[in-house]
Amino acid sequence: MPKAKGTNRRKKFDYTTNRKKLKRKMAKKAAPRIECAQIRNAWNNRKSVAQNLAEMGLASDPNRTLPIQKVKKMEVREKVVINPHVINELEAEASLPEVTMSTLSKEFIDYVRYMIETYKDNYKAMARDDLNYYQDTPHQIKKKIESYKRFYPSEYASLNAALQQKMELS
Repeated sequence: MPKAKGTNRRKKFDYTTNRKKLKRKMAKKAAPRIECAQIRNAWNNRKSVAQNLAEMGLASDPNRTLPIQKVKKMEVREKVVINPHVINELEAEASLPEVTMSTLSKEFIDYVRYMIETYKDNYKAMARDDLNYYQDTPHQIKKKIESYKRFYPSEYASLNAALQQKMELS
């Protein structure tokens, strides 16, 4: 019976590949980087994932941590937490208020301010304006102005006050 094609081929060493680089690459794939700094600092590479998480007081399997209650009562065991500082740091980080750094673009702000200064509340006229490059409908323009109000309420109030003064003078 004939052999499969390529089975009797001699093994050759590939001199072009960098073995050190390959080893680093494989090690990186085997142990991916832990994003959470508290867990990364407390991690012990000599222990398993379950052991590391148990020492930190975190759950590796939520089904074991919070089992489904059956008719008879299950005995609950207290787990010993060796690294409580990890839990404390995670709770402290979670209790901090979330900082949102979202803003609107300069072009968007200029567009909305121009529309408000020129047409006040006339959205149909805004839709027909030459600077309405994206051919926004009156409803879309209204939504853009409302988003500007949400992001910059103080600037919108000062703009409205300036328009009121302009109306009183003329």
